[in-house]
Amino acid sequence: MSLEILYKDEYLIAINKPHGLLVHRSAIAKDATEFAVQSLRDQLNQKVYPTHRLDRKTSGVLLFALNEEINREMHDQFSKRLIHKKYKAIVRGYTEDEETIDYPLKKENGTLQEAVTKYRTIKRTELNIPLGRHETIRYSLVEVTPITGRMHQIRKHFAHILHPIIGDRPYGCNKQNRFFKGRWNMDTMMLHADSLSFFHPVKNCQVSISAGIQAEFQAVLTKLDLD
Repeated sequence: MSLEILYKDEYLIAINKPHGLLVHRSAIAKDATEFAVQSLRDQLNQKVYPTHRLDRKTSGVLLFALNEEINREMHDQFSKRLIHKKYKAIVRGYTEDEETIDYPLKKENGTLQEAVTKYRTIKRTELNIPLGRHETIRYSLVEVTPITGRMHQIRKHFAHILHPIIGDRPYGCNKQNRFFKGRWNMDTMMLHADSLSFFHPVKNCQVSISAGIQAEFQAVLTKLDLD
């Protein structure tokens, strides 16, 4: 597998991770045979260190350090919320023009963590296709800015406000997911890590990296008249 490289210097490298690619090996995904860490290591012929995570189902900007010291510094920036991330998502229904979702999420041990997500609506669409008790179907394309970085935060927050991300499992809408699979043979989750910006720990400058949306996401935008 040849990964699309978005940015590279002697300290950091960023790729446009495809939908469905795991960042690294996981006991809960034993079916996977390809991983971003191993693929990028083989492509560069050197060791790489993922500075953050993206869900397997999410595409977009994924940043790696090229040595352990830079990896520690970037992890520190992420933990201090100094990294600015933006995502694009296609969700069910008409979202608000802008909204802040402030809804704590549970850790695996059951304790609650602060979780805040902001979004703005880019475009809305309505198609004359009946689904369930509705005569039409409505969707929104949103730009999402996570303020905190909890596991599955964006997915859980949009499910919480009843605008689940299309293709999401288990937090999404089963009826919508079956509809997309049956009508268009689409089961990709419509969440894309659009951009990442940070202060370079060595070059002392601001770096902004953007990733173009991938074929699956573009196909859904076109079918829903959201592009």
